[in-house]
Amino acid sequence: MDDRATGTGDGRPKGYGCPVEALMEAIGGRWKPVILYHLMGGTCRFSEFRRLVPGVSQRMLTQHLRELERDGLVHREVYREVPPKVEYSLTARGRTMEPLLHQMNAWAAAHLVEASRDEGKGESHAAATGSSSGA
Repeated sequence: MDDRATGTGDGRPKGYGCPVEALMEAIGGRWKPVILYHLMGGTCRFSEFRRLVPGVSQRMLTQHLRELERDGLVHREVYREVPPKVEYSLTARGRTMEPLLHQMNAWAAAHLVEASRDEGKGESHAAATGSSSGA
């Protein structure tokens, strides 16, 4: 078997130093995991994404949806009607990402939200005591 076609023979995907590198190519970027996370709840139309993820530009949302579709994680269904209707959903391959997305969500809730609260307490404490961490 040709390792160049299927991988390196040691579990690494072809062209990547490790499997995580290949994963990040598929779901890397600021908005792709967020898009996938929202699709776990069911189909979404483009306008729904704009409401669910207000920080993403139309151009970036379009680009990420196209890349996720190209990578086989998202299905794009176009309905031939007026006005045109397009819905996005997870493919079977995209559904295999659900456990990872749930873990990412749990980690963020436990660590990032907690860190934000701690930072807020530190700022409140500094304001109350008149102390500052700056020079």
